[in-house]
Amino acid sequence: MKVSPGVLLYCMVAVLLTGCADFKTVTIEEWPAERVEFSEEIVELYRDVSKASGMIDAVEGYADIWIKTPKREKRVYSNIQLEKERTMRIIVSSGILGWPVADMYFRPDSLFVHDMLNNVLLVGSNHPDNLEKILGVRSGYELFSNALTGMIPMNEPLEAVQSVHKSGSRVSYSVVTPSGKKEFLVNQVTRNMEGVMISDASGRKQVEMHFRNFSPHSIKGKSVDLPNEIDLLMFNPRLDGGGRHELVIVYDERTINPENLRIQYRTPQKARVIELDRVGILPWM
Repeated sequence: MKVSPGVLLYCMVAVLLTGCADFKTVTIEEWPAERVEFSEEIVELYRDVSKASGMIDAVEGYADIWIKTPKREKRVYSNIQLEKERTMRIIVSSGILGWPVADMYFRPDSLFVHDMLNNVLLVGSNHPDNLEKILGVRSGYELFSNALTGMIPMNEPLEAVQSVHKSGSRVSYSVVTPSGKKEFLVNQVTRNMEGVMISDASGRKQVEMHFRNFSPHSIKGKSVDLPNEIDLLMFNPRLDGGGRHELVIVYDERTINPENLRIQYRTPQKARVIELDRVGILPWM
């Protein structure tokens, strides 16, 4: 039986997008439940981690990304360049051959996505709805770019800490914010930030992050442990499928605050331009 070239191409793309490696998912952990009083040690720990959380300005590296939603599971490979809360570029490859399938450029107010499979340029606002279309998680850009660094800024003053809980060497700080509450999970021994939880004003959990497999990096003359694995969960009834969305990012290699980082993006020639706000889930998702 003769198979048409179109069918062969479809099968090849399907294999490339699926890959053959084991699929990685997020592991939920219990947060400390025993409430404790403020002490000098607890206060000093908060100040130390808060200071370290502001040391990362930029990241360049390669990572595997696993995406799981109620409707789909995908694994992609990515080259990540980001200047925190400013610009970011992610080149997505897929399959065992590592063929590029998408080139994404983010600015705080807009984003550009080159669908390299179809030579289509999607242009739109940098809005959580559009981030969900291209990455599978409905997240604000600032939160997402901070998550990729492996350390969420603890900018809130100590006076905003509402309560402290502890279990073994792990301490969680519950911090009041204008939009609800943040909880920072810190290891008292290593002084590493191991998790972040964000809830809305009604107390409903919106985001949970866990940071794992730490390794030392030299940042601004100091040794700082950063996670090689970043687990991100989104809880929101508005999400595609109405359930939990997971994103697992594992860095293969990474440079923190590279001296000569230049994030350059050129608009692809002869690409058909489509408004991203008008499309649904993209092909690599």
